[in-house]
Parts: sequence; structure tokens; C-alpha cells
Amino acid sequence: MTARKPRPTDLKAHRTSAVNRAGKWAKGASLLVALATPLSAHADVVAEVGVDWVGNDVIVEVVQDPDLPQVACYVSYFDRGMIDRLQKGNWFEDPSYSAIDCVATGPIASEDIANLPRKEKIFSERQSLILKSLKVTRIADPARNALVYLSHGAQVTDGSGKMALSAVVPLQSQ
Repeated sequence: MTARKPRPTDLKAHRTSAVNRAGKWAKGASLLVALATPLSAHADVVAEVGVDWVGNDVIVEVVQDPDLPQVACYVSYFDRGMIDRLQKGNWFEDPSYSAIDCVATGPIASEDIANLPRKEKIFSERQSLILKSLKVTRIADPARNALVYLSHGAQVTDGSGKMALSAVVPLQSQ
């Protein structure tokens, strides 16, 4: 018994079927990511600071705490330019480094801090096509009447120790 050679029409049907399956998988994955991504605070760009001649920038954004609008956090991170991407590869990825500083722009009551969840993600922004993101997590410390904001990189495959921290002690109302 000899194996039948595939006919060109069989190969075309197989390729078309594989492309359709891949397209359906990609659509399903996109929908799953969109549904699984929680809504977080919106960031406004405050400044873009050029750091070299190849187009790399440091981006500074401000994030308002969605539960405490009287807290503003300034987050900075590195944004690679096109020349750097062409030279080094990693087309779809930025470094995980970030910095954060938060300020109370108005009075915050002790009850506001006590009523917050102990830990909550308030902001997330992608740093690569799929695997890496920059997150800001608010940590409530009611015992010390303080809020702590942690800026950190999150990676699906490897954890990241790159982080920055800022504490906010509420302004006292007068």
C-alpha cells in the first residue's frame, strides 16, 4: 500500500484551515485579555524628556488615585526610540525601570484610609506586546495613617525586582 501524495488543492485547504484556526485563536485571546484586564486609573503625560540622540525618552505621567482624587502620583519610565529598537532587537518591549512620587493635593481623612482595601492595583500600562507591564499598587497603612504607592514591573514569565516606592501622609484639614 502506497501513501497518497497530497494534491495541491488538499494543501491549500489545509493552509486555509490553519490560518482560520489561528485567526480565531488570536481573536479569542484578544477578547480574553480585554475582558480579564481590570479598569484602572487613567494617566496623563506631563512630559517627554529626550535622553539621547537615538530617540529614547523618559516619559513622565500623572495618575490620580481613583478612590482618593486628592492624591496624584507622578510615574516616570523609559521609552525606547525606533533607532534603539532597530539596533538592539526586542522590537516590542521597553525596560521595566520606573520611578514614582506621590503627593496629597488636599485633605485626606483617616476614615478614608481605613476604608480602603489593604492593597489595590490602581494603574497598569503595557511595556511589551504581551508579557510585561508597569503597575502602580496602593497599599493602605491605617495604623500609621499613611498611603504607600508601589511602582513595579510585572512579567508573566519572570518576576521583576525593579520597583520604586512613595509614601503619602495626609494633609491635615484646617
